[in-house]
Amino acid sequence: MGRDEIDARGLKVAIGLPSAVMLVVGGIVGVGVFVNPAIVARSLHSPGLVLAAWGLGGLVALLGAFVYAELAARNPDTGGDYAYLRDTYGPLPAFLVGWTLLLVVQTGGMAAVVIVFAKNLNLLAGGSLSEPVIVVATLAALAGVNALGVGSGNGVQTLLGFIKVLMITALVVTGLMLAPHASRLPGLRAVSASAGPVASLKAFGAAMIPVVFSYGGYQTANFVAGEMKDARRNLARALVAGVLIVITLYMLVTLACVRALGIDALGATLTPASDVLRMALGSVGARLAAIAVGISALGYLSQSMLTAPRVYFAMAQDGLFFRGVGDLSGARAPVVAIVVQAAWTAVLALSGSYEQILSYVIAMNFLFFLISASCVFTLRARQRRGGFGGQEGGFRVPGHPWTTGAFMLACILVIASTFWAFPINSLIGYALLLLGLPPYFYWRRANRPKAN
Repeated sequence: MGRDEIDARGLKVAIGLPSAVMLVVGGIVGVGVFVNPAIVARSLHSPGLVLAAWGLGGLVALLGAFVYAELAARNPDTGGDYAYLRDTYGPLPAFLVGWTLLLVVQTGGMAAVVIVFAKNLNLLAGGSLSEPVIVVATLAALAGVNALGVGSGNGVQTLLGFIKVLMITALVVTGLMLAPHASRLPGLRAVSASAGPVASLKAFGAAMIPVVFSYGGYQTANFVAGEMKDARRNLARALVAGVLIVITLYMLVTLACVRALGIDALGATLTPASDVLRMALGSVGARLAAIAVGISALGYLSQSMLTAPRVYFAMAQDGLFFRGVGDLSGARAPVVAIVVQAAWTAVLALSGSYEQILSYVIAMNFLFFLISASCVFTLRARQRRGGFGGQEGGFRVPGHPWTTGAFMLACILVIASTFWAFPINSLIGYALLLLGLPPYFYWRRANRPKAN
């Protein structure tokens, strides 16, 4: 593809394979890698089970990457899940994906992360800064960078992603080689001495929730498929390579934390990464941990500001959102969509409601993962019957239907575990999903000639 080639929606094609890999990594790795190993250890109390949980979560993520790689090869359109569900099942499920993404899923996650970034920056500055000002300034700056065009936003995201990987690698090296070792990683043992099989299963299921949440986000790279060079081939490669990189990083970070702190101390701390670096490097290590968390948070925010607005942009162009959100700037960036996401994220962050929202999204997220994965079965069946099943050739899920079915089963188990562990919050999440029905029917009626 030419350097200045424009896709069917008017977006500039400018993202190459290396940047696509960083998009996948950046969409997954936020600040959870520095905190969630302790949360999982708190639930399981066993080094072997903790590592098994992270390994199982990685396997689920890899199966999901296979699914999204095939969907990207079949339909390399802007919008990711939105495009797949629209073309497979119609506009309603597609709209609900975009609705929840903007209302709670993407913006709620961004609000939580920008607060973490603000707190770390204020900590590094000695407590002299205003955290609300940092929140607004950070979101405005990232929105401005992405409003300059996909080249600008992608360049910043790639740089931050590369630095993030380097700093996580430094944490791993410190924990495995420089910090004193508190544990030899004994084998599997029960979640607790008195736990029965049902209690142990529930504990493992609850521990998997932060694990699968930490591995989520690889699918956001599909949102910008229209701006990716040779998206049918490069996006599939980037998804698989990016998820494998993250699995390696997460397993090594968990191993480093367990080796340096021991399973009991790991479960007791709220700041495992900071504790590991402090053990090895003293107060300098704690400061480096704060810098690492800050850069990781900024990298996640940059990736989110680049990718998710493309979904709202595609919805608006299809007549399923405010029409102005589908406009492009002179730099061929969806500026209105970018500003809408940044503004709503700031509202959530400053209101403090993001923490409650985050507890609603897991069951919703995996519901849409489940439906998107079912598209593979539907599109293949259509193709066999001679109907439209997406573009011919390209990546196909290895081991289908067993691997695709295994991913769908994992999605069902995560949803069930979420309802089991957090029934009220899960129900609230689905209530927020249903709140999208009135606006959907309004936009379908108002923009009927343009609706897809």
